[in-house]
Amino acid sequence: MTRRSFLSLLAVLVVIAAASISIAANPVPDQPRMQAARADLNQARASLMRATNNKGGHRVKAIEYINFAIGEINAGIAYDRRHNHASPAAVPDQPNMQAALNHLNAAQVNLQAATSDKGGHRQKAMDYVSKAIKEVNKGIEAGD
Repeated sequence: MTRRSFLSLLAVLVVIAAASISIAANPVPDQPRMQAARADLNQARASLMRATNNKGGHRVKAIEYINFAIGEINAGIAYDRRHNHASPAAVPDQPNMQAALNHLNAAQVNLQAATSDKGGHRQKAMDYVSKAIKEVNKGIEAGD
């Protein structure tokens, strides 16, 4: 196991632990779209973890970006819980931002499943999708 793959695995475990603590601390489901986005990213990451290791480092980098996106989702959920004092069912969950995030996640999964690298363009598209996911999560966190 390389140092990079070890660090990716460690990041995965930290994210899973944080999510478990978050869920245990608040058993009432809230922010369902954020939860769904996180679940989609977890599924995408699990698929990448099952993929063969010979992807020129791109598989590992995609996993890292997914981990960053999950971290941002977790931070957004925590932020919303701290800054919105209404009950979870009454707090609007920014449906347009969430819809965009869901579509970005679906695009990311499809790009990862595409065959070959298309002359480097598939990887560049995945990078842009990852960056877009980060920005959408930041927008959700800002909540304005």
